[in-house]
Amino acid sequence: MAEPVRLGTLKMAAGQQLDELTILRLKLAEAETVLERERESAELQFRELLESAPTMVWIAGKDAMSTFFNRAWLEFRGRRMDEEMGNGWTEGLHPDDRDLCLETFLKAFTARQPFRVQYRLQRASGEYVWVEGTGAPRILNGNFLGFIGTATDTSERRRRMFAPDEDSVRLVFALTERERQVLVLIADGKSTKEAAAQLGISYKTADSHRSRILEKLGVHETASMVRYAIRAGLVEP
Repeated sequence: MAEPVRLGTLKMAAGQQLDELTILRLKLAEAETVLERERESAELQFRELLESAPTMVWIAGKDAMSTFFNRAWLEFRGRRMDEEMGNGWTEGLHPDDRDLCLETFLKAFTARQPFRVQYRLQRASGEYVWVEGTGAPRILNGNFLGFIGTATDTSERRRRMFAPDEDSVRLVFALTERERQVLVLIADGKSTKEAAAQLGISYKTADSHRSRILEKLGVHETASMVRYAIRAGLVEP
């Protein structure tokens, strides 16, 4: 016959179980704190490493707002960190390149895919120079953290490789901003339909811009239009 379990024994067993659960919770909380500290330490070391990099580097969070720029970027721009953070850096984009640059970034951010884009960025002297921007998603343990990217000054390389034709520059920059955007996209190999989609306008509107570009440049086919874009330095040969 089984020995009866006394009430005091039950109370003690329940109390011991409660203490073990409390201890377990405390240990889990302590472990989470340690992991958080390690993550913060790793992030700090990561940013310190980027700070000393000679290439301009930026970081954006999950909301696509910029959270960090390294020393090379800030020196190039001649601005403080707080001025560039969020979307402050976009103040340095050339007006003619702003829409295309931001659209490329936001589409890549939404798709969480790497991107590469060329645009003009204002440096500390006030001059706009061509840079090549790249970006890639930051993924840690399957979690999306945002994007990290670079910007490389390519103006000197462009000058060595190609000298724009003055007449072509004059004609191309007599076009409207939207017409130049359409011209650049078509010169980069996009169809009129693809250019319309990238700029967020209708095909009819994009085709109308294309027709006006041909008329203003005095040419009749796309190949000639593209040559003007190349000679004006809007796209690489």
